[in-house]
Amino acid sequence: MSISGLPKPLAKRIDRLAWQAHAFHRFAHHPLCDGYRGEVLRIGKRFRLCKGCTLLALGLAAGFALGGFLRPPLAAGVVAWGVALVLGLSSLRRRLPKVVGRLIPGAGMGLSLWAGWPCALLALATLGACSSLYRRRGVERSRCEPCHERDRKPCSGFVSIVRRERAFQRKADHMIDRL
Repeated sequence: MSISGLPKPLAKRIDRLAWQAHAFHRFAHHPLCDGYRGEVLRIGKRFRLCKGCTLLALGLAAGFALGGFLRPPLAAGVVAWGVALVLGLSSLRRRLPKVVGRLIPGAGMGLSLWAGWPCALLALATLGACSSLYRRRGVERSRCEPCHERDRKPCSGFVSIVRRERAFQRKADHMIDRL
């Protein structure tokens, strides 16, 4: 038996079912309505990614590749880190275009990883701290203020997510009831 009181194979099946139910929006973390269309990248019919997170990852990869090719000196790495930090923090206070607020900071951090171990430690510590702060803040679940659907439960941005969650709950309850 697992900790939750369910047999371990059943708990694993339910966990896999939950993962599948939420896979289509797992990396979007924005409402899936028209108001947020510019914040979410759709890949095919069922997969969505957050545009900001995707651009940050692309920037990190591009900066890391460029840094591996150029092998920048320590001073260039510190400048890249500083630019990344300023733009990244600015994007939290003011709405900047995603390329400026996510892609360029990611590229600066990736580039600074190659500029010697002091700069690499600084960049890794910064990335770790930012990741920790972002996770602690959590996902914003409040209703969108300017939205005309804010009184609707659930709004169109969450209808497909709620539908999947309810279907998952029915299926999981059925599996548990069959014990």
